[in-house]
Amino acid sequence: MTTKPFDLIGAGSPIMDLLAHVPDTFLTTLNGAKGGMVLVDADEMEAIVTRLEEHPATVAGGSAGNTTVGAACLGLRTTFLGKLGNDATARAYLKHFGAAGGDTTRFKYADLANARCVSLITPDGQRTLRTCLAAAMTLHPGEISLADFNGCRHAHIEGYLLFNRDLANAVINAARAAGCTLSVDLASFEVVNAARDWILAQLRTGIDVVFANEDEILALFPDTSGHDYAALARRVADFGGVAAVKMGKDGAWIAHGQQLHRIDPVPVPAVVDTTGAGDAWAAGFLYGYLQKWPLSAAGALGSRLGSECVRHLGPAIPDAHWPALRDYAQRLAH
Repeated sequence: MTTKPFDLIGAGSPIMDLLAHVPDTFLTTLNGAKGGMVLVDADEMEAIVTRLEEHPATVAGGSAGNTTVGAACLGLRTTFLGKLGNDATARAYLKHFGAAGGDTTRFKYADLANARCVSLITPDGQRTLRTCLAAAMTLHPGEISLADFNGCRHAHIEGYLLFNRDLANAVINAARAAGCTLSVDLASFEVVNAARDWILAQLRTGIDVVFANEDEILALFPDTSGHDYAALARRVADFGGVAAVKMGKDGAWIAHGQQLHRIDPVPVPAVVDTTGAGDAWAAGFLYGYLQKWPLSAAGALGSRLGSECVRHLGPAIPDAHWPALRDYAQRLAH
């Protein structure tokens, strides 16, 4: 057993999600593709929110934040590196993170509004994101140190940090220096398109686990013809780490060395909202991975959490559903 106090530290932007159901026609008034994420300023965020027909639901989010909270709910000892604001939204985020069992001592703060993301959910359950980073955007490389990662076994880094290349370098270098194993979630195809060279360079240096969905893995390897996700998972695994390629309702592929595992999906009667489903999948997988389960078992838990997530509005799985999920994890462990 490790003597380190934390199994997992998440690194990313602590964002409050605003969740709203919209018709597909609403997206035609915005720049960017359906299903993606675009950064906006405070004025554009307000313009979008004021055009919504209903007041949006509010829930703590952020890619790495969602994964870290999910891992905490399963029982991992977690903490988080990211910058909160100084407003009611920031205080609500901190309360949510602590209530899930996460350690809150490694957050940083700015005297600004907290980051927010409006998640526009179309009738097919797909989510399209517009994010105003506010305080989170002011986290700068000089604030990152070895101390942020000391005592942590594993660092999970969200791809959205790659929009700030210097910050991403500071985070990953400090995590490596502290002896953390590393996972990176590629986050969105826009991230991959903007940072493909950085991602490939880091894969060559060494990343223990890479999470990608269909759009992200195709963006990483634009020379690919066809949609052979098993082959694409193997292509990532050829760098030496574990590759998890998530395909939503079609399950996932996990590759590592000579291993290749097809992870079956867990069907749901109806998809309410896909916001955070990939983050929940990563939480389940990392729980098993960090306890040295077989990759197929870790993937099965990821699949179960992702399936549970899409049954509810927003990225947070309701408290009442966690006992059954923890029981399922215990069955997988034996």
